[in-house]
Amino acid sequence: MLKLNKKQQKILEIFLKKDQLSSSQVHSELTILKEEGSLVTIKRALSEMARLNLLKTSGGGRSTVYSLKTLGRILTGVNTKEYCAIEPDKRFGQKQYNFDLFSDFPDEIFSNNELENLKSATAQYKQRIKKISKTIQKKELERLVVELSWKSSKIEGNTYSLLDTEKLLLENKVASNKTKDETQMILNHKAAFDFVHKNAKQFKTLNRKNMEELHAILVKNLGVDFGLRKKPVGVIGSIYQPLDNIYQIAEAVEGLCKTIAQTKTPYDKAFLALIGLSYIQPFEDGNKRTSRLMANAILLAHGLAPLSYRSIDEDEYREALLVFYEINAIEPFKKIFVEQYIFSAENYSVK
Repeated sequence: MLKLNKKQQKILEIFLKKDQLSSSQVHSELTILKEEGSLVTIKRALSEMARLNLLKTSGGGRSTVYSLKTLGRILTGVNTKEYCAIEPDKRFGQKQYNFDLFSDFPDEIFSNNELENLKSATAQYKQRIKKISKTIQKKELERLVVELSWKSSKIEGNTYSLLDTEKLLLENKVASNKTKDETQMILNHKAAFDFVHKNAKQFKTLNRKNMEELHAILVKNLGVDFGLRKKPVGVIGSIYQPLDNIYQIAEAVEGLCKTIAQTKTPYDKAFLALIGLSYIQPFEDGNKRTSRLMANAILLAHGLAPLSYRSIDEDEYREALLVFYEINAIEPFKKIFVEQYIFSAENYSVK
């Protein structure tokens, strides 16, 4: 994973808000931000960032201008709270789908330190699950399914409490003050996790077939059409407008699948499935649910700990996704993924 210095990050942040800039204009912007550096130093930095594929150049000589490339967007550090506090129509993010996004993704998504933390959590997890009895395994699986079904549904606005979810899934007791759709959503989560848990081998990577199978389970009896959507969808509170052409959606899914297949680690694959399906929005509803269960399916297929998302802050999750939708920056969501994986690896014993 390419490590950027402070000045490079500042320059990328400037380009998020501007279209094209010359080296002197970048120097002026940095001066306003009280960042030290001569024009010669800035020119050298811009040339290096162009070499690293973070920026592209147009023109030549004194007419050279720079603009942001997709990799630059991906690696830009963004304060999610500050960005999301801006009214949607006043934000500086992208409104349209970025067709270069997945083809330009770096081969290594996690830093060496992040990868070490993930691997360390996995090693401890695997050591622990060797020692547990079948009885404990069953109870641990039930606990994970309850907490995953509750939290993933809560992210979607479901009002079932954790206790109500437990009663529904373990005792078949329907909460009296909830809608049929809320109850069905919870039940569908359990069915989806049971499916990926029993059929883990077919989820080594994402493909259209297993994606559509998983989606169909998650939206069963919720009045949602199966298969790729044929109508446009919007994202509440965002300027981002997903693709509205079924042929382009199919191509986008294929591109995401190809990128995931080429990534180096299961963590990369799960992370890309999690953010990628949410970004493409291939279905008329249930996209984020499908992305969360698909990430788990990939983790389970590689013998890793599945995510429950139990400790996640729903607002932080939504804001990090919004930043990815509009800016394509992955750092905020990477932080969430690493934290949630370590939490799950430390708190569950699911084989």
